[in-house]
Amino acid sequence: MALNSLEYAQKFASALDKAVVQGAVTGFFADNVLKAQFVGAKTVLIPELDFVGLGDYDRDNGFPSGKITVTNSSFMLTKDRGRELQLDRMDMDETGIANLAGRTLKEYVRTQVVPEMDAYTLSKLAGVATENGNEKAYTADNVFKTFTEMATAIQAKAGFEQELVCFMNPSAYAALMATPEISRSVTVSDFKKGDIELEVKSINGIAILPVADERMKTAYQFNAGTTTTTGGFTVDEGAKNINMLMVAKDGASLVKKTEKMRIFTPEQNQDADAYLFQYRLYYDVFVKKSRLEHIAVATSAI
Repeated sequence: MALNSLEYAQKFASALDKAVVQGAVTGFFADNVLKAQFVGAKTVLIPELDFVGLGDYDRDNGFPSGKITVTNSSFMLTKDRGRELQLDRMDMDETGIANLAGRTLKEYVRTQVVPEMDAYTLSKLAGVATENGNEKAYTADNVFKTFTEMATAIQAKAGFEQELVCFMNPSAYAALMATPEISRSVTVSDFKKGDIELEVKSINGIAILPVADERMKTAYQFNAGTTTTTGGFTVDEGAKNINMLMVAKDGASLVKKTEKMRIFTPEQNQDADAYLFQYRLYYDVFVKKSRLEHIAVATSAI
């Protein structure tokens, strides 16, 4: 069966890109990238806008002059990850390689790529909150108080009209849902992530996003994965639980320079009678200077 490698690689890359954004609980941060420009292999420029306030209008001289200052902040991408996968020719069923490869690669993104990207993004944002003095100690009996204090601290800086999101690990989510104070405050609201609309629980307009426990730690080791038996990510020694991470919805920018898929047929593959797939994801998450105080975290010992 002939396979147009370039055509299918493009189709798979497009489908996988959408799967990453929609599958990752942090995928909506990709919506916040405003004309990011790459100036080198690892550097991206993200613009920040600064305005002057209003002045008095003069009936003789008209409007007071002002300017818009655009500052390009440079950030360096650090996560350059990839994996080579093989699918034996004999495993191809009657539906064809395109169908089987599509299912296989989508499952790889769901089980390996998305959890790792979430873990990295959430741990990095938790680090930003800690560095800026916005870390609180968490216990189950103070969950609602901590939630409210985190929201107030962010809104005092970002404004009370700012849309907030709170990521929660399973134990904090269960404790919050069991808290009597919120019994009349929980509502269901729409939440946009990429091209899809979700319905999520919210409290006082703050969207609640429960996250698997393995993705809610403050530090990880992202393994080099030079063999088939290693790779992925593991919790770093000395890491803490991220029980709650609250952030303004536009508080971070998830930048993906490339999500590339290369496909080789068995005839092109020199090592095995198998289809060869090479997947690469080059990304990072950044917080602008103006958003550094728009993130708060509550942690506990593991």
